[in-house]
Amino acid sequence: MDDVLATARRVAEGDVKVLITGESGVGKDLIARYIHAHSARRAEPFVAVNCAALTETLLESELFGHTKGSFTGAYRDKVGKLELANHGTIFLDEVGDMSMRMQVLLLRFLENGEIQAVGSDRAPAHVDARVIAATNRNLAELVASGAFREDLLYRIQVGHIQVPPLRRRPEDIRPLIEHTLSTSGRDVRFSDAAMAALEAYRWPGNVRELQNIIEQIAWMVGVDVVEVSHLPAPVRSVAINEATAVRERRRQVADDLFAGLVSGNLSFWDQIHQLFLDRDITRHDIRELLRRGLATTCGNYHALIRLFGIPASDYKRFLNFIAAHDCGVDARPFRRTAPTRELPGPPGPLKAAERRPGVVRQA
Repeated sequence: MDDVLATARRVAEGDVKVLITGESGVGKDLIARYIHAHSARRAEPFVAVNCAALTETLLESELFGHTKGSFTGAYRDKVGKLELANHGTIFLDEVGDMSMRMQVLLLRFLENGEIQAVGSDRAPAHVDARVIAATNRNLAELVASGAFREDLLYRIQVGHIQVPPLRRRPEDIRPLIEHTLSTSGRDVRFSDAAMAALEAYRWPGNVRELQNIIEQIAWMVGVDVVEVSHLPAPVRSVAINEATAVRERRRQVADDLFAGLVSGNLSFWDQIHQLFLDRDITRHDIRELLRRGLATTCGNYHALIRLFGIPASDYKRFLNFIAAHDCGVDARPFRRTAPTRELPGPPGPLKAAERRPGVVRQA
């Protein structure tokens, strides 16, 4: 984090465009505000826009403004966020979720600073706003798949800051806990065992999850000294898990990943996939995760990706991933629990050793 802040101070000295990347909950917006606060524009507005929270039409209106009557619901003229950020900083959060059309409009603004309100027939206005963008997605992969413009990536990534996840900076956990407790106004402390469990937890939701859990404990436990038994189940299981064998630890990791995917707190591509590429989890963990999913869906891979919150359009990409990294799991043993018919699994011929006389493989 010292390196991250040092880089932020360097880019704050000029007006270069900055791209901040990192997992959800690491504090990318705080880094953007830090850059603005240390720049020559600190006295001017800092305007934030969440690109993932708005549809294409609403995002265009939010950024560029609109004139009265330009579309249904436009009852008055509206000044866009880019114009509001004139001489200041515009922070585009989740820029990787922009549609291709919005990417073109943003690219034009980045090239010449021109904006034109939706429905306006006046000449474009010029705005001097520094652009800081952030995303938890891999823009290089989106460029390769055609979902993000390569020229736009070059424009917004003049300065690049990668914010590490909390699990990679465990020395920050205790100070963050102490800071969150001090802001809560509650006079509680953690036992050594409870603090050790908090420091051993992987924090898939990063700093945002830590703040939520500490505030929950501070207000709900009702004791002065928090013990391991008072911690939420996912954190408490870490303390229990430390005393078990390696196999049991891996099984618990798979349980945590499965619970996070099913609840929607984790994204397969943005977090599980990245954990695997970073070698924070192993092939064994992925296989255990798939076994839990297949047991739930009776061996149906199509239903498994729905269970994991993966778009149906990514079905082939998902199969290619588990095949390329040898993480695949045979779905047939899980189909025995299916009530009426055999459900389809991943395509591909069976190995000779897997064929059994008298069994006809369904397509």
